[in-house]
Amino acid sequence: MTTGTVLAVAGAALAAIMSGIGSALGVGMAGRAAAGLTAEDPEKFGKALLLQLLPATQGIYGLLVAFLVLLKIGAFGDMLALSTASGWILFASCMPMAVVGLISAVSQAKVSVAGIACIAKRPEASGKAMILAAMVELYAIFALLIFFLGGFIPEIVLA
Repeated sequence: MTTGTVLAVAGAALAAIMSGIGSALGVGMAGRAAAGLTAEDPEKFGKALLLQLLPATQGIYGLLVAFLVLLKIGAFGDMLALSTASGWILFASCMPMAVVGLISAVSQAKVSVAGIACIAKRPEASGKAMILAAMVELYAIFALLIFFLGGFIPEIVLA
């Protein structure tokens, strides 16, 4: 396995791991708030659940990035021998999803927790709470876009 291939695999792993950690932390934070609300008013479970699920998307994006990189380098068949430069390009293209996925999932969870508190007092405001939490999602989508534009689409160079 070449240095480039190792770099590409490392980038894929970091994208999945870091965004997965962010999503796990985020879903956990929002889940605690949702459980508290549900204990007080079980009828609000559905609205709280939607807010709890939002931070999970960053983990899905990270997994998608990892899968696409591994697919591109042939990890499920004949692994390509990438040049070091191609490995660095793929590694670097994974880093926005890794870092932004981690941070945005936790940030989105904080907004979701506030939204769940809002639903506790004003259930009719659940749509507004969802919009506020979804705004944080935009930055995870930007990171995913950078992955596609930054390194995934350009052709890779073999060693």
